[in-house]
Amino acid sequence: MRNTRSLTRRTVLAAVSVTAAFTLAACGTDGGDGSSSAASSSASSSSAGAADAAGAHNGQDVSFAQGMIPHHEQALDMAKLAAGRAASAQVKDLASRIEKAQDPEIKTMSGWLTSWGEKVPAASDSMAGSMPGMDHSGGSAMPGMDHSGGSAMPGMMGASDMDELAKASGKDFDAMFLAMMVRHHQGAVDMAAVEKSKGAYGPAKSMADSVVTAQTAEIAEMKKLLGKN
Repeated sequence: MRNTRSLTRRTVLAAVSVTAAFTLAACGTDGGDGSSSAASSSASSSSAGAADAAGAHNGQDVSFAQGMIPHHEQALDMAKLAAGRAASAQVKDLASRIEKAQDPEIKTMSGWLTSWGEKVPAASDSMAGSMPGMDHSGGSAMPGMDHSGGSAMPGMMGASDMDELAKASGKDFDAMFLAMMVRHHQGAVDMAAVEKSKGAYGPAKSMADSVVTAQTAEIAEMKKLLGKN
């Protein structure tokens, strides 16, 4: 009988010990999960805040995209003529690089405008030489773009300029293309400078910075090529 009672007592004590161990382990686990959840919540809040900041845009960002899209499209129209009309391999190479750089930027800016619920300029706007949304009676409906001389976008070619370029070939084309593209690039740099100073949307300001850097370098390159003609 004594052996049976002793065995029973040891069994109960063992059960109590195991239960206590499980309880302590569970408490430790709950504490760990709570800390992890708090950290995750904090990280999520930080990420959401960063996303909100990156997504903020203002009227200047809209103006930049709506103006730069047709500006880039006209540059592409000019660059495409070089393949069959330019005499200089350097001019052809430059035109190819302009196409490769600006076509993706057009797609990116179109995506911004669509996500913002704003109008994406039609391809025909690149031939108009004017800013979409501009009031041609003398005022400007586009915020942050002060051209002071009128409603035309800086550096844009008129229809007669484009017609003349399309008819040229050989060295005449090279000289005309380079002179026109220098003006066109300078206009883009001016537009990008306004975006850098007045825009709010991070990706747009970054693109503007890239435009200033790349096109300023190409302006210098084109001026050197003009000096060789």
